[in-house]
Amino acid sequence: MSEAFRDNAAQSRFELAVDGHTAFVVYRKTPDTITLVHTEVPPELGGRGIGSKLARAVLDAVRAQKIKLVVKCEFLQGFMKKHPEYDDLLG
Repeated sequence: MSEAFRDNAAQSRFELAVDGHTAFVVYRKTPDTITLVHTEVPPELGGRGIGSKLARAVLDAVRAQKIKLVVKCEFLQGFMKKHPEYDDLLG
């Protein structure tokens, strides 16, 4: 499985390309806050843990930017409930 994570700022989304498909998280950004709005994983990637890999990559990227986080996406809210190590990011 080949993977590539990137911040596609032009489309305001984090992307994880896997085997020719792209899973993504749409965001809105201000100078000191990022709001994660929606996560989408193509059906072709379902059941492979891609959503969780994407969530970890996104949250690690947010941590590296040292900005506060607001999570509107239900998938990411659920992920964060299971992974309290990311609670410090919340604004």
